[in-house]
Amino acid sequence: MTDPSTRLLELLSLLQSGRSRPAAELAERLGVSPRTLRRDLDRLRDLGYPVSSTRGPGGHYQLVAGRAMPPLLLTDEEAVATVVGLRAAALSQVGDAAEGALSKLERVVPTRLRPRIQALTAATETSSRATHAVDLRTVQLLATAAHTHQDVRFDYTSRDGQRTERRVDPYRQVLFARRWYLLGWDRDRADWRTYRIDRIAALTAPGTTFAPRELPADDPVSFVQDSARFLRTARRGVVRFAAPVEVVSDRLIAEAGSLEAIDGTSCRYLTGAESWEWLAATLAAVGVPYTIEAPAELIAASRELAGRIAEAAGGFSRGEGERGLGGTP
Repeated sequence: MTDPSTRLLELLSLLQSGRSRPAAELAERLGVSPRTLRRDLDRLRDLGYPVSSTRGPGGHYQLVAGRAMPPLLLTDEEAVATVVGLRAAALSQVGDAAEGALSKLERVVPTRLRPRIQALTAATETSSRATHAVDLRTVQLLATAAHTHQDVRFDYTSRDGQRTERRVDPYRQVLFARRWYLLGWDRDRADWRTYRIDRIAALTAPGTTFAPRELPADDPVSFVQDSARFLRTARRGVVRFAAPVEVVSDRLIAEAGSLEAIDGTSCRYLTGAESWEWLAATLAAVGVPYTIEAPAELIAASRELAGRIAEAAGGFSRGEGERGLGGTP
């Protein structure tokens, strides 16, 4: 007979498959009598593992959901996948929960698995940590409200700093461009809207429900992405590159916007931007000739950037740089 502790771990591993297992099968796998099996099952229950039993020939046993989270027994592959997944969750800035779980798991990961985890970490790149942290409670409440079709109330701060009260039917949450967004139906505006979750405050769910509407697009993620790219209140930047779309797409680092071919030697880029100054620098970094078609703010920001660069390089003055640039960088 195997050591009782080792046998308990093996029994727990068998039960964590999620399906109901016959008592005879468990006893055979463990090499014990039915009486010893029942004792082992009672020990698991004493340790906090909710094991249920069903009547029938020989009885069946299954691990079910309980009131508390008992320790999990993970395979090597599951342990590695969990660590990698938690690191990605930590980068998404969902509160401190992912960081805490990751720290606990990394302390108990077997030594033999550490090289695999380190290799995955070293060979994997992420664009960057989420630029704005969100509250885990907010994400959870919105997810629950969306799943149960409950409308929510919250204060929302717009891009220009204006704070308004919103009544929204929530549908989906999307992580895009290092930010969390909510897709919902705005009751007061009678239209679909996307909201930056880090700008949501004083969130409540009064308990009233709504009849689900047909989503505004077959792919809610694409709808949220388009809304984030082309904000309703922002003017679009329109730029024509004198290079094939394949060349520009390989060099353009901006995460938002659409790039479409005009012909074999040129393409057009449309985008909204939180900062015209940032977009001006991004366009210049592509390294091919381009013409700004709109708006005037982007042209002005590009002239200002060109002047600063020329001045920093010891060339002509900023005013001379602006006069020489005209409307086309």
